[in-house]
Amino acid sequence: MGVARIKEAWVSCCLVLLLSVGMLCSCEKSDFEYSSHRARLVYDNSLHLDPTLSSAMNAMAPGIFCRISISGTYFMFSNNQGQSSRQAMTSVEQQRLPVLGCNNESGIIVGFGLLTTPAEFFAYDAQCINCYENDGRPRYLLSVSTDGRATCGKCGRTYNLNNGGIVTDGGEGKKLARFHASTTGPNGVLSVNN
Repeated sequence: MGVARIKEAWVSCCLVLLLSVGMLCSCEKSDFEYSSHRARLVYDNSLHLDPTLSSAMNAMAPGIFCRISISGTYFMFSNNQGQSSRQAMTSVEQQRLPVLGCNNESGIIVGFGLLTTPAEFFAYDAQCINCYENDGRPRYLLSVSTDGRATCGKCGRTYNLNNGGIVTDGGEGKKLARFHASTTGPNGVLSVNN
């Protein structure tokens, strides 16, 4: 009778262990797709009609990416096609306390990628995640080229914004920090939330 209970307990432990491993392995790809860093922005472009941001929120014009940052009480926009603009924050936008990138200093980059149909909307931290994680300082801003590649001036890594922010040149490393994001169109609402 004692041996039967030991076998039963052993089988139960094995089943629990197998179920636990199965649950860990059942994580979807999207569980690892997004950064654990905080990001928060709700921007209603129907109020501002900012053309620089509109260009990156247009699914019919994939490959245009816009950097969004904050300077005082202004949203600053610049895209990879040479446009730039700024918009004063409304009191509602100020109360929402936007968080743009690691330590809220680097900003974010948003836009539709070129590689899928329909085009996928992306939001990334605007700094090199590999350099940031090496020393924890948000000072490694990426420069974005017209073809949708972001390059770090310190380490030389190049990231493909059209393809999930993977490293394409300059050595191995993590892909860019990506945030959950959506848009309702060029003159609609941009939402970034992590």
